[in-house]
Amino acid sequence: MAYSRAGASGIYFAGLIERLGIAAAVNAKAVIIPMGFTAEKVASGEADLAVQQISELMTVPGIDVAGPFPAEIQVESRFEAAIFKDTTNAAGAAAFLRCLTSAQAAQAYAAVAEIRFDASGEATFLLGTHSHGQGHETVFRQLAAHVFDLSPERVRIVYGDTDQVYFGKGTFGSRSVGVGGAAVLRAAEAIIAKGKLIAAHLLEAAADDLVFRDGRFAVAGTDRSIGLDDVAGAAFSPERLPPGLALGLSASAIITPPNATFPNGCHVCEVEIDPETGALVLTRYAVVDDVGRVVNPLLLDGQIHGGVAQGVGQALGERIVYDRDSGQLLSGTFMDYAMPRADELPFFAVEANEVPTPNNPLGIKGAGEAGTVGALPALMNAVNDALAPLGVRHFDMPATPERLWRAISEARARGQAGTDQTTDRGSER
Repeated sequence: MAYSRAGASGIYFAGLIERLGIAAAVNAKAVIIPMGFTAEKVASGEADLAVQQISELMTVPGIDVAGPFPAEIQVESRFEAAIFKDTTNAAGAAAFLRCLTSAQAAQAYAAVAEIRFDASGEATFLLGTHSHGQGHETVFRQLAAHVFDLSPERVRIVYGDTDQVYFGKGTFGSRSVGVGGAAVLRAAEAIIAKGKLIAAHLLEAAADDLVFRDGRFAVAGTDRSIGLDDVAGAAFSPERLPPGLALGLSASAIITPPNATFPNGCHVCEVEIDPETGALVLTRYAVVDDVGRVVNPLLLDGQIHGGVAQGVGQALGERIVYDRDSGQLLSGTFMDYAMPRADELPFFAVEANEVPTPNNPLGIKGAGEAGTVGALPALMNAVNDALAPLGVRHFDMPATPERLWRAISEARARGQAGTDQTTDRGSER
């Protein structure tokens, strides 16, 4: 790339799956690796849309974004993956994808939800997933509002309590809302089905004639209806229940997804490096991610921002350092271990390329790791691109000023030595 502001500038389009040996689509000015590898994605051009979207977001003059992916893409539909013919590790990639799509892998992603209504019509959601900052409490209350028309203050969220939650595997693999939310919907369907039986008894109508909408059970084609609050109250009064129906209004469900989901996206970043000091500035960063249906855009942006910041921190400074002689850990506290800081980050441009997945009823693919897995390769390849004109052929994390300065100095020394040798050979002639 061209120099700017007395420093080197590099831009890189990066994705997730380099280590699987899945090749990149390459043109003269950009390298593009789609962060999603399902057959339908490549066939439908969804990854192309993300690349085009991010190129417009960055508005980088002179960058020629590759269009459709190469014709030599070979689709292995058994694994729901696109394996490029010139891959160096097709067998490894296929084995990995086979593992992801196996029944055993799907069982590992199972999630549970239980919903209990009390006599006042308030609900408790008992979840097998766990929230530690992702905002699950907000999202699951949104689902309660969507399904039951319940206001947030009437929904209690419980997780991480084995005295109350009978089954759970915690949070991993970006499955909490996609799979856990599907379990909530399944449990809600059972509650609505029981609620129809109670409402039909109270309204003296057939359960098949009832519809549930906006928090009320209504007899189709009439103005007769009863609220969910009243049905919940009746569920705890034996004299108001139809014969043979058990007390209470609760249901639970365990969902095992039929297959994994494949979020995909594209990250672009620009860095500037001062060759005299090694100081690096991350000047611009843009992300376009397809995480499936977006339930809460604010929470999604927060997860993307945090993930990118974590990736930037690892790429630019985080490092475990030991004393070479004694083996003593030298970066054992946050006084010595480099942490990402707000003043090291630009404003992030984030957009969604929203394509719902068919593998769960909410269409959610997940966003937990999206920021980090894109940030690391995007940033480090921008660094390598910026250093290339200076003679640096390879540079590993972390890109600290000292390590950058040393790499540039060594490259200059090698270049000077080569020039001196050429001059000496010329004088001998």
